[in-house]
Amino acid sequence: MRMADHQYPETATRLGASPILSIAHGAVAPAMKLPAAHSHPEPLLMGTATATVTVTAGDRDWLVPPGYGLWIPGNVEHSGEILRRGEGFTLVFAADRSPIDWPEPTGVIVGPLLRELIDHLQRIEHNDPTRPAAESLLFALLRPASSHDLRLIMPTDPRIRPIAEQLVADPADDRGVDAWAAEVHVGARTLSRLFAAETGLPFARWRTYARVHAAIGLLVGGDPVGAVARAVGYRKTSAFIAAFSRVTGHTPGTYRDANRPESNQTLNRNSTTSPSAMT
Repeated sequence: MRMADHQYPETATRLGASPILSIAHGAVAPAMKLPAAHSHPEPLLMGTATATVTVTAGDRDWLVPPGYGLWIPGNVEHSGEILRRGEGFTLVFAADRSPIDWPEPTGVIVGPLLRELIDHLQRIEHNDPTRPAAESLLFALLRPASSHDLRLIMPTDPRIRPIAEQLVADPADDRGVDAWAAEVHVGARTLSRLFAAETGLPFARWRTYARVHAAIGLLVGGDPVGAVARAVGYRKTSAFIAAFSRVTGHTPGTYRDANRPESNQTLNRNSTTSPSAMT
């Protein structure tokens, strides 16, 4: 996918009378330039399998890590930045035929089944006999992420934004406040104050949130809990499970089953705030 090409019907697969106007899918990398802030009548779904991106949509910054997607309604101004290379996708929908009418940008979990459906729909012709069933299942799977999925606020201050972006791209980075302060040439107290003011969290707690946020995407993709713990910076799986449970209120295993209908129902019953997977 070349996400920089935003003339959707012309640069991706055109799908006739389908509610899906186009699908773009492929590798993305930080060196790729994304479009400046823009809007269009067509709603879209963008997400990643292995990449990490940030999207400014409406008045919010959204962090989209592996295993997540973001629904952007039509006429909502948006722009993006690729933080970590990997596989990503964009689906564009007909403004007058989309079965989804969420009025605001909305986070979704993009599990293996949804990714396979996107790949299948990109490969087949618009008149393929399997298309109606595949599209119906795709729309059924597009549900707002449950409210307990982690909200991660990205700071905007240019002195600490690079730190946040680096920790999102590499959550296993274990440098502390003093090391980061030296890296960006600010005092340790100033760095701590900025993180608390910009994100509402102390630096160490924000980093824990960033690690858990990254872990959710990996768990939804089916990675083993121990491997996920190491990937996001925990040497001991037990420490990871404890941190994960404190942040989300659930064990990591809950997210490995996130695509099962009964698991989604359990998660939604435990939700107490408005849906959001990313911010």
